[in-house]
Amino acid sequence: MSIEVKVPVLPESVSDATIAAWHKKPGDAVRRDENLVDLETDKVVLEVPAPADGVLKEIRHATGDTVNSQDVIAILEEGAVGAAPKAEAKQDAPAAKQEAPKPAAVPAKATSANLSPSAQRMASEEKIDASQVQGTGRGGQVTKEDLVNFKTAPKPGPGSRAPGTESPAPTPGSRPEERVPMTRIRTKIAERLMQSKNSIAMLTSSNEVNLGKVMAMRKQLGEQFQKTHGIKLGFMSFFVKAACEALKRHPVVNASVDGNDIIYHGYQDISIAVSTERGLVTPVLRDAQNMSFADIEHAIADFATKSREGGLKLEDLQGGTFTITNGGTFGSLFSTPIVNPPQSAILGMHTIKDRAVVENGQVVAAPMMYIAISYDHRIIDGKDAVLFLVDIKDQLENPQRMLLGL
Repeated sequence: MSIEVKVPVLPESVSDATIAAWHKKPGDAVRRDENLVDLETDKVVLEVPAPADGVLKEIRHATGDTVNSQDVIAILEEGAVGAAPKAEAKQDAPAAKQEAPKPAAVPAKATSANLSPSAQRMASEEKIDASQVQGTGRGGQVTKEDLVNFKTAPKPGPGSRAPGTESPAPTPGSRPEERVPMTRIRTKIAERLMQSKNSIAMLTSSNEVNLGKVMAMRKQLGEQFQKTHGIKLGFMSFFVKAACEALKRHPVVNASVDGNDIIYHGYQDISIAVSTERGLVTPVLRDAQNMSFADIEHAIADFATKSREGGLKLEDLQGGTFTITNGGTFGSLFSTPIVNPPQSAILGMHTIKDRAVVENGQVVAAPMMYIAISYDHRIIDGKDAVLFLVDIKDQLENPQRMLLGL
């Protein structure tokens, strides 16, 4: 029986997808839930699994084609895998024997330390020489997204270089340039940034916070926390907990605009800005107000792993009522973050620096961080934004408050 393989139902925020890479070709045997094809959207790369055991009969959309939700992209002939006659297997044997002396498509060094697990599988299936791909993951690791971009990149024309190779050294007096197309996610980021700029009356307020007590708590209890929960106690969990408590007391900061209406959300779904090789994504901690410090740290670590290996799903990125971004991980001392619509506010964290402050009439060195809130001035007044930021500051300078819900 023939089965149609369709594009998954895409959320309203995702209009279409691009065929990034087929992992099977017509005539290949497949097993149920085996990945057939990668679809690149504006946000993530989706895997489309085989709906049943059988043979891939037909591919209707080639790599690079744009497809919409529920489009038929292939036909699968359902049946037992491995039912091919023995004679066919014998006919294939000489070809396999002839191919044996050929060098492996993926160098040994690239299939272990330099490749993420998902990239290793794709490189093997697609016969991609990973040594030609520039890794953008942690420590130069080649990720699945790198392979997808490498495979779908336009073929080099006259005078251009192949993707993943180093640019030739410029000759004295030369003015080299290179034109490359934006990835789908970069195009979407640009679109949303312009949407935010053109549709929101955005304003930024700032403050500074003394993180001495937070750092003392991490030093005192960090080792025990890690032994108990199997995860390090970072700074982000403190900011998430502080934001949730402050959003409860300042609900307009957690609201969004819908036409002429204001929607007040009775929950805190916190978007965490994560930088990936494809661009900035914002996976969501759903019902963060009910999460413990350990829950938050585990969730953030899981998002980081998924983002490096291309495992983020669309549902990980949908929704969110408030965003936290941490430019401090890259050394940013201060910035004015941009609101992520339809949200109405975003909190910016920055690098921690020892600065001279006055405590009890004495000048002392303290670990200080500038924090900033950018907000939609159409519904959030300056007073609300400043009081929200002061609330965050008070909780972080007295972390026992957030533990007691004060």
